[in-house]
Amino acid sequence: MKKLLGIAVASATMATSAMAAVTTNMENPLFIPKAGEFASKTGAGVMYKKADHTDALKIKDHDGAEEFPVWRFTEDFGYGITDRLSTYVLLGWTQNDDIDRKGMHRGRLGLNYRAIETLDNIAWDVYGEAYLSGVSPMKGSVTLTNGNVDFKYDNFSNGRWGAVLGTKVGKTWSKFTASLFAEYLQTFGNHNNKIKIDQSAAVAGPLTFGMVGFPDEISVDLKSTKEITVGTNAFYQINDNWSFGGGFRFVEHTDNGVKSIHTKLNAPQAPATAAHQQAVVDKLLSETKNMHDGWNEYILSASVANQISDSVQIALFGEYTFDDSHKNSQNGTDVKAEVGVRANVRF
Repeated sequence: MKKLLGIAVASATMATSAMAAVTTNMENPLFIPKAGEFASKTGAGVMYKKADHTDALKIKDHDGAEEFPVWRFTEDFGYGITDRLSTYVLLGWTQNDDIDRKGMHRGRLGLNYRAIETLDNIAWDVYGEAYLSGVSPMKGSVTLTNGNVDFKYDNFSNGRWGAVLGTKVGKTWSKFTASLFAEYLQTFGNHNNKIKIDQSAAVAGPLTFGMVGFPDEISVDLKSTKEITVGTNAFYQINDNWSFGGGFRFVEHTDNGVKSIHTKLNAPQAPATAAHQQAVVDKLLSETKNMHDGWNEYILSASVANQISDSVQIALFGEYTFDDSHKNSQNGTDVKAEVGVRANVRF
């Protein structure tokens, strides 16, 4: 009996140790920081893109155009409040000089709770995040190209605040870990945007934006949007120093929409009249109430990591994205690939 009890205790200890050993690897999808522990993942990547052939890109004469290099930088920083509860911030910056667009592409402040962690190495996390795109306004400009409204983005923020709810479940078998995750993002419509207006662009016969009373810059009331993400990750610990991983995720980005022009317009300049101004406003709102600019992404990822010390790890990563986009999307691509390096540190 004592022998059987000893074997049972030893087996439980081994199972708990195996779980702990695997989840100290920051590339493991089930990693969370322990109580009092900080964890930082700092990434730098370069992306190559070839634009697809949506109507919006054809208006710009940018369909099929190549964009390289597109520089991308990320920081994931977390802290373990307890062994099960942790907080974190996710930040990202993109610089794309080919389309003169740069800025924060990701900003989230989150709280993760490990609801279940069993001795047979099953873990279940639930998390909530504040979506921080509202920190900076969406910036862009409007002109007319061949009679069509042409919108150019200057940054990667949509100007909205939002909330994310998500969950992740996974299991470790010796050196192999697999996980599934899903999350829902709800943004809240607002007028946190700055849109420059080409005063000389003709919008109604010979009448220009300036003549019908549009100022140099306006803001618009945007509708709320949603985003759904689901995916899976796999991870293999080769030995104490080397590991590799892979993953797939699907992201649905819904269409944007404009509810109204928030900025008060100026009085029209003759020969323009109030009726001309209202006609231009009505036309713009009818064309943008549903912008048909959504797109779906299907993202494959892979990484290989080396454990330099107990607390420092270097990983090389790559991503390739397939996508399909709506007719006015400026985010669709024929080719989208990124490679980079990530430094992971626990302290």
